[in-house]
Amino acid sequence: MALLPNQNITRRAVPWYAFFMQEGTFLRRNLPQAVGKKFFHAEHTCHESNALPVVHHSKYVCDLPANHRFPMGKFPKVLKCLLDDQVIRNKQVWAPKLASEQLLAGVHTEDYLKRFIGGKTTDDEQRRTGFRWSEGIVQRCRYETGGTVLAAEIALQRGLACSTAGGTHHAFPDYGSGFCLLNDLAVTAKHLVSESASRRKILIVDLDVHQGDGTAYIFRDDPDVFTFSVHCGKNFPLRKQQSDLDISVEEHMEDKEYLATVEAHLPWLLETFRPDLVLYDAGVDPHWEDELGRLRLTDQGLYQRDLYVLNTMVGKGIPIATVIGGGYSRDIDKLALRHSIVHRAATKVWKEKRM
Repeated sequence: MALLPNQNITRRAVPWYAFFMQEGTFLRRNLPQAVGKKFFHAEHTCHESNALPVVHHSKYVCDLPANHRFPMGKFPKVLKCLLDDQVIRNKQVWAPKLASEQLLAGVHTEDYLKRFIGGKTTDDEQRRTGFRWSEGIVQRCRYETGGTVLAAEIALQRGLACSTAGGTHHAFPDYGSGFCLLNDLAVTAKHLVSESASRRKILIVDLDVHQGDGTAYIFRDDPDVFTFSVHCGKNFPLRKQQSDLDISVEEHMEDKEYLATVEAHLPWLLETFRPDLVLYDAGVDPHWEDELGRLRLTDQGLYQRDLYVLNTMVGKGIPIATVIGGGYSRDIDKLALRHSIVHRAATKVWKEKRM
């Protein structure tokens, strides 16, 4: 494969499956593998049946000290701007349950969960995450993880679902890092692989500007979960882990080259791995205004990226659940609007594909 300019590719040696995708419908291809009509991680399930499912909980937020760098206020504002702009209606919103300790234990160690949930993490551990411990931060992270699990469960039934949070890909089994305390993507993938009657395969498409090092480490020897990351090489984390496929791009990359990079790799990856579900981290920190990003994507570039990923999956009958990933700005309203781009793209795809 010819390399595009300004990118480095690394692959981990994993079993490959030389099968080819068949176009198909969700009912024919995917519903036999779904979790059933009961959504185990929803607080209630009475919702509008013909519109895009959006997963949100009021407890996605918690109190932080004034001027904290993490933009906690973005989560409720993502939902608010979607409702205010009439992109979605309240009847489309699903509320997740709190992720249980049993669910979290599929990824995180017993010792870490005891210390994190019980408030026993050390000062050094808390500095590594960027958060001081509080009961509120524990609750927030558990609801966020439950939201990603619920979005994936809904996607298996209905083809597509979007959370208004999630993408905490820097959390490792026994410690948190980089504003990530529980790895919602890993917990979701582990749960859906373990509870399926057949060997369900999960593809994690991580387009956050930072490599998902925790996710890559967790699935380093797991043939049922494939981790694909496009990230800025000269950015956090300093020490990268090895994903199944890493595309490391140079600083200041703009829309056209970035989109070409994604489009050059995703189709053949789908043809070889043949996932039963995609978890899509639609981080907006590649944006040119992001405080921690170092790339130069525009709003339109992010929208075209999300449309491409969603159309590709839906067109091939592959269920996809989205999370919002990273995004950092002091202007919370502008940041929330940017995070809502993936929901706007998903709404367009949902309507055009008549899902």
